[in-house]
Amino acid sequence: MNLSRLKFMVVGAACVLGLSSCNYNSLVDKQQSVDQSWAEVENQYQRRADLIPNLVATVKGYAAHEQETFTKVTEARAKATSVNIDVNDLNEETLARFQEAQNELTGALKSLLAVTEAYPDLKANENFRDLQVQLEGTENRITTARGRYTESVKDYNTSIKKFPTNIYAGWFGFDPKPQFKAAAGAEQAPTVQF
Repeated sequence: MNLSRLKFMVVGAACVLGLSSCNYNSLVDKQQSVDQSWAEVENQYQRRADLIPNLVATVKGYAAHEQETFTKVTEARAKATSVNIDVNDLNEETLARFQEAQNELTGALKSLLAVTEAYPDLKANENFRDLQVQLEGTENRITTARGRYTESVKDYNTSIKKFPTNIYAGWFGFDPKPQFKAAAGAEQAPTVQF
């Protein structure tokens, strides 16, 4: 092997290593962004879960005979808070399980709030109104956190699929991250009756 060919191979290898280390560092940054975004999603769902006991207690004071609704909300909250996902185990299956538990809780909360319509004194209660405003704000925060997570995942997943990064991303454990999916039936507009 001649000296010029050896130099060419060494320079080529150095260039490849240099480029891959830059991309590796970029992938680490993007993965950390996904992890941070996921932590914020969990934080906002926990905020919602923390509001629920106060909301249920307030409604219970006015609508004691709605025990079935209270039970459903309490059970859905327990299920939603028991589905914890380590960010390193975040995949399609674990995210679907998490989302299913959160959707169940959302449905139970809608039932609870529907019950309150029959109790004008409850709707006028300042504590209930404050809790309802906090819950609405939390739902908005959840939407924002999920949107940021979605953007982080899109950026990360796109990066690991682009050439030449796609060649070595899997070697270093950079696997695709899952996205949220719309709830079943979300494609159908709700029926409005007057």
